[in-house]
Amino acid sequence: MENQNKKYYLKPNVAIEALFDRWYAWSHLISPGTAAMNLKERHLKIMNSYIKNPKIHAAAVAKPEMLGGPFINYNGGRVEEIKSLTDKIVEKRANLLRLADAINELNDLIQSQAKGYSLDPLYAKVPEELKGYVELYYDLNDQVNFRLFEALLYKSKYYDETAQSIALQIVNSDKQRTFVLSTPRLDDKDIIHAEVPFRHKVIDDLFKKKRIPGNYEEIRRVLKIKPEQEELFKEFFTLDQPKTYQAYTGSGIRTRYFGHACVLVETSEISMLVDPVLSYDGYENEVPRFTAEDLPDKIDYVLITHNHQDHVLLETLLQLRHKIKNVVVPSSGKGNLQDPSLRLMFNTIGFNNIIELDDLESVELNKCTITALPFLGEHSDLDVRSKMCIHVNLHNQYRVMFVADSKNVAPELYERVHDVIGDIDVLFLGMECDGAPLSWLYGPLLPKKMDRDKDQSRRLAGSDCNEGIHLVNLFNAKEVFVYAMGLEPWLEFISSIKYTNESKPIVESNRLVEECKAKGINAERLFGEKTIEYNEIKEEVIG
Repeated sequence: MENQNKKYYLKPNVAIEALFDRWYAWSHLISPGTAAMNLKERHLKIMNSYIKNPKIHAAAVAKPEMLGGPFINYNGGRVEEIKSLTDKIVEKRANLLRLADAINELNDLIQSQAKGYSLDPLYAKVPEELKGYVELYYDLNDQVNFRLFEALLYKSKYYDETAQSIALQIVNSDKQRTFVLSTPRLDDKDIIHAEVPFRHKVIDDLFKKKRIPGNYEEIRRVLKIKPEQEELFKEFFTLDQPKTYQAYTGSGIRTRYFGHACVLVETSEISMLVDPVLSYDGYENEVPRFTAEDLPDKIDYVLITHNHQDHVLLETLLQLRHKIKNVVVPSSGKGNLQDPSLRLMFNTIGFNNIIELDDLESVELNKCTITALPFLGEHSDLDVRSKMCIHVNLHNQYRVMFVADSKNVAPELYERVHDVIGDIDVLFLGMECDGAPLSWLYGPLLPKKMDRDKDQSRRLAGSDCNEGIHLVNLFNAKEVFVYAMGLEPWLEFISSIKYTNESKPIVESNRLVEECKAKGINAERLFGEKTIEYNEIKEEVIG
């Protein structure tokens, strides 16, 4: 920098990727049990496959229909680097690999020897790696299973922050990054890798500078930027002041759609951000969007609907951590391998004030109540509890419900919910009703490979038109917004979704919008950005 005494801003299009041994990180790569299984059954298998036959991977990623599959996207090259990374992971993550083996061994043990009699004798046979970390149990049908003492695992040798790092880069196009979940991030001339754990305060200090200028040298020193990358790192900063955030000062409510399932709800007193997933600014783009520059200086509540990669996006959450006061998450199954705790995960990586809600539990605020509602489906019929629809009651007059990807497969459930909460004003409804098969997300956790026909039948799917219109009618929604479709171009790096006009989610959501409009209900499938304002709060009638 020409003058080191100057205060610099971080450019608005600087992105951070949270990495786990150079793989794009998500919540299942933080909790030790799921991290161990994904390492062994996903990452190493993909890398070894690439080393063995890189041409097959190159051919697969060239086909749009294969996007999102287990294929490394380096055009068949950089094989030696992948091999070197593989060897390094095998050596450094020996504890996690032993944990994965122990989980598989334990499952084989209980399935073969637990026949409905007392499980006490089996504790002596639990693999050494898991002794003291598991409870064995039967359900009421004598089906045996185990649960992990997840909090203890976080305090053990199995949670190793040296696996964590961050990658920083400038995003100059919505199409710049290819699908990230199947390709480890090797060194690149345009990317800076920093060996810092996710909880490190330097991340907060860095991203505060998108709005408040600061000292460049201090950040450079803490991140240990290599001399050969200093010129690149300097490009991340600017003297140009960002645009000023326009706070909402009205007496009503402003709701802003940021893309996918990310929605900001504001009054003059409080702000809530649902399922944060942000795009970037600072480059030419064809699709209007809100970005981090359109968020308030403090976010009172971040609300998480469920524990999938596109709803718990660490890339966005780490950038916003310094301004988040509270995080509201659904409670988990407390130890089920497929359902790691969001509360433990957030606490461990540096987030404070985590509020965990069960069904129909609420956060009571002045003139606002946030309530967790039951969430059906979209988890391939697995016992996953960490999911909730969200009901926000503002000023006791405006009621907004975020159904997210819940699939209304049992309408009677939401009829009973309606008996409790009554009608709503605004419905945000996810309608990605195709969904990937169970194995796409949960495959590494399965003890045995699932038959293809069963796998294909158990989808990560949301509501179709009939299921959605039942919710619209039941709750007498005045406005309906279809969202969480992965439509925006800046989401391809995480969603891998490409729709045509014939795609089922497009056809079904078109039908729902048309049916709503025929009933006189304002309805729209959201794309890019959207502002919805209710500018007047009526005086409450008392008595």
